[in-house]
Amino acid sequence: MLRLLTLFIIGFPCLLFSQDPSQLLKEAQQQEAQFHESEAFLKYAEVLKKDPANLQALWKCSELSSRIGARQPDKEKMGPYFIAARNYATTALRVNPNSSDANFAMALALGRIGLISGTKERVILAKDVKYYADNAIKLDPNNFRAYHILGRWNYDVSNLNLAEKSFARIFYGKLPDASLQDAITDFNKSLSLNPGFILNYYELARSYHRLGDDKKAMANLHILLGLPNMMYDDTRVKVIARQLLTEWQ
Repeated sequence: MLRLLTLFIIGFPCLLFSQDPSQLLKEAQQQEAQFHESEAFLKYAEVLKKDPANLQALWKCSELSSRIGARQPDKEKMGPYFIAARNYATTALRVNPNSSDANFAMALALGRIGLISGTKERVILAKDVKYYADNAIKLDPNNFRAYHILGRWNYDVSNLNLAEKSFARIFYGKLPDASLQDAITDFNKSLSLNPGFILNYYELARSYHRLGDDKKAMANLHILLGLPNMMYDDTRVKVIARQLLTEWQ
């Protein structure tokens, strides 16, 4: 199935069934709910073959490309997925620049590209990640995903290394305003909108650990371990959480 996903991303033709786009969207959502992300992507891609301007299919293809790409074994294999995610998000924004979900998808895609980029590009991309995350929140104050992205932005920018800080001063004129406390505020806001989003507890744990408050860090790890899995990556996050509890105790 992953091979078929790759074929879609690089543009090879694929045999599609003649189905109504609305039915395909329902099937895609069902596959995603069952943690079958590659299969869900293929369903959304089928929708786009029939309706290239379908906004939901566009931003979901972008989000899934970002998520599936992050699980690839190395940067070389991640790259095509992240570029595809950016391309889908670009098209989604053309269809509707006022879509909160499309703006979120672009922020996510650019953040992923930054993870596999050099110092210069990563710092440049950080500005756009914040722009699209902020815009997503402006368009929909209940977009918990966008608050999570903004929290990650604050966490990462507040943790820039010396070379990255030096380049940021050149590029921005000054360092972007970012702090661990802002990251914690963003993650907590995301949690208030979706208390079952496990990644928020994990990122809160990392943030409190950086602040030296391991009591709060471990409390968040314990919470996430008691929650049901809602996304494909939740099992992996729980494995990491157990490892961190052992390290921090």
